[in-house]
Amino acid sequence: MAVLDKLTSKEAIELENKYGAHNYHPLPVVLSKGEGVYVWDAEGKKYYDFLSAYSAVNQGHCHPKIVEAMVNQAQKLTLTSRAFYNDVLGKYEKFATELFGFDKLLPMNTGAEAVETALKIARKWAYEVKGIKENKADIIVCENNFHGRTTTIISFSNDPVARKNFGPYTKGFIKIEYDNLQELQEVLESSNNIAAFLVEPIQGEAGVYVPSEGYLAAAKKMCADYNVLFIADEVQTGIARTGKMLAVDHENVQPDILILGKALSGGAYPVSAVLANNSIMDVIGPGNHGSTFGGNPVAAAVAIAALEVVADEKLADNAEALGVIFRAELTEFCKNNYLVESVRGKGLLNAILINDSEDSSTAWDICMKLKENGLLAKPTHGNIIRFAPPLVMNEEQLMDCISIIKKTISEF
Repeated sequence: MAVLDKLTSKEAIELENKYGAHNYHPLPVVLSKGEGVYVWDAEGKKYYDFLSAYSAVNQGHCHPKIVEAMVNQAQKLTLTSRAFYNDVLGKYEKFATELFGFDKLLPMNTGAEAVETALKIARKWAYEVKGIKENKADIIVCENNFHGRTTTIISFSNDPVARKNFGPYTKGFIKIEYDNLQELQEVLESSNNIAAFLVEPIQGEAGVYVPSEGYLAAAKKMCADYNVLFIADEVQTGIARTGKMLAVDHENVQPDILILGKALSGGAYPVSAVLANNSIMDVIGPGNHGSTFGGNPVAAAVAIAALEVVADEKLADNAEALGVIFRAELTEFCKNNYLVESVRGKGLLNAILINDSEDSSTAWDICMKLKENGLLAKPTHGNIIRFAPPLVMNEEQLMDCISIIKKTISEF
């Protein structure tokens, strides 16, 4: 079978099931084309994309400026490794650090890699700058977090599916309740060995949990008071998704370490990054950390284009405005529909809580019906449906999608 042979949806699913590891449970739709807020399946049916590849495609599918940057660079130079300099990486590093207000950027490829990188930087800083004894540094994390699925990261996850039978686990992490300042204060007071606090500004995978207003600013101040690094994982919430360039911008918080990924490339290429000031980043020297593909010319060119699209098309403002409409419409709808318990979110990162148990199939069944009606979304944690369309969506398209969602849920 040639790569370019056209497959039916049934054939494509059968191939993946036979030859691929079963580490995902996809909705049974086979996508073959994307443009803006739309995707098409192998048979040509058109859908609204309301997941955006978990917020990687904030700029819309196949944005022409991003694709052009990728193609142009790929025709000149794709990879040198970091054994040599290339003529695009420095431009990208300057552009991104000035945009986000940091001194330095360490380029990686995936979100999980970037989280691992931030953890390494925080630990090295703790030993060499803060003065914690070697191998004694602890990092505070939050319950119900999602930072990836590497061995270290699942060590501080409380998702049994991600953790079970993957031990032994990495030590050095203290879990506290999310959105609980008192518990954070107690841990900070209890030990001199705290290197950092790693937190998602909004817990996306856990079901779009938005913390109390002022939580992030207060947590950042506490960390500063105890000389502890505040690490913001903005892999999913960053790049305009929540109505600001970063979710922490809603509370005017500047993290000590910022983690970016997903929409940093507009979904066109694996690009992630860790940003920090010199006082932190300078603990990393030659040989301490690296990646063959991290900082490659294609990634750098794509990331510049992706960030320019966000600014030029005012996607953060659009996400803010449309998010208000989306939550208002569905909040009013759920007042008269027992099946939707609540609506929550910020910008265009939103979720509805289905009034059923976590082990029920109701949310999945609703997503299957949404698919039939031309809209793609996916449940998380059993009874929660996350809605995160590309940020290039306009109000007319949004209202059409809201009608589909209301109609579908009403059918249940």
